[in-house]
This record gives sequence, C-alpha cells and structure tokens, in this order.
Amino acid sequence: MSIKLEVWGDYACFSRPELKTERYTYDVMTPGAAVGILEAVFWHPGLHYKIDRIHVLKPIQFTSVRRNEVKSKIGCSGVKTAIKNETYGGLYLNTKTDIVQRAATVLKNVRYVIEAHFDLGPEANETDNPGKFQDILKRRAKKGQCYHQPYFGVREFPAHFKLLEGAVPDSAYKGVEKDLGIMLHHMEYTPRRLKDKTTVYDAAPVFFRAVLSDGILDLSESEVLR
Repeated sequence: MSIKLEVWGDYACFSRPELKTERYTYDVMTPGAAVGILEAVFWHPGLHYKIDRIHVLKPIQFTSVRRNEVKSKIGCSGVKTAIKNETYGGLYLNTKTDIVQRAATVLKNVRYVIEAHFDLGPEANETDNPGKFQDILKRRAKKGQCYHQPYFGVREFPAHFKLLEGAVPDSAYKGVEKDLGIMLHHMEYTPRRLKDKTTVYDAAPVFFRAVLSDGILDLSESEVLR
C-alpha cells in the first residue's frame, strides 16, 4: 500500500551529523525526516513506513539564521542515578545559564512530494490490515489531521501537508542529475541487556549514496552503508 504526500514550508534544516556545534543542513530532505512527517499524520505501533522516492519541487536555496539552543544535556546516566537515589533535583536545564546562540545554515522555501509504502510489523493486531491503515492515513491527510505539527528537521520549522492524488508536479531539476554525496538514511537502534537486567538501545547511523536524478531522490534501490 502506497501514499503520496505533498509537503512544504518556509524553512527546513536536515542537520548533517558530522557538524555538531553549528547546524548545517543537507541539500534535501532525509528519509528519516520524511518518515517523521508521515508518523505525525498517522502512527501505529504495527505500521512501518518505507520511503520510496522524494521529489524536490522547488530550487535548493540556502540561508543563514541564528537560533537559541542549550549547550548542556541531561544524560541517561544522570537519569538512572536520580531514579535509583530518588533525588530528582538535577533533572532540569536552567536556560538562563545554558542558553547560547548558534548560527545555522538552513534551506528556505522548500516543497517536496513524499512517495512511501508501509509494512505491517509483529505489533499489528489480527484485525489490522494494509487496506484499513491506508484508508485511515489518506483520510487524515485529506482532512489535514495530525497527532502533532509535522516539521522539517527542527520544530521551529513547521511543515504543511496535503494528500496528493494526481500526478506529481514537475521538479525544478527536471533533466538534471545532481550527486548529493553520502546522506543519512536513518538511525538504527539495537537493544542491549545490562547486568542489572535493564535494556538500553545503542544507536548507529545508516547512510546511503544520494543522487538527485530529474529532481527525484530514488530510495527504492539505494544501497545503505553501515
């Protein structure tokens, strides 16, 4: 079962993981960000989205902005210690002391079409079926319903969306092939059992070689790099 969703917004930031201090965006939307938008419209534990193609409709344009961020973070070890000792006073960030302004290179005036399909996982119930989920997803997209506001990389950059039932509009890069280099595909989480019998998840990035051909980032046959 497949769906086409047209999404657009004023700004977008799909951060490159190799640049940590100041954000620098990829040229186009990453597959993980596309999955996040679809899950904002309709999420179910037994539903797993697979991105087939991302159509880039508008020209790729960069701009620079300054954003307020926090320079500290609460680590997992601190949370575990607080739970064990029942002392929760340190589980907060004081924005007056931790806030910092950082420059970010972002995209502006973006518009994409996400083509995707989904598979049913082991979490699906016996009464669940692909046709049912497709009807729900299309109905919610057509009405503009979502569980939370979809966004392009960061929550400050909201994404507007609508169900696309006709043909995909022409891309600004029709007839052009553009090598985008190595791009983040998604984060892979592997469960690991600790000595105290708790389970943690190790995160590992999965990359792929991105090529924009005729304005289309084709992921159906892309080879992932681990």
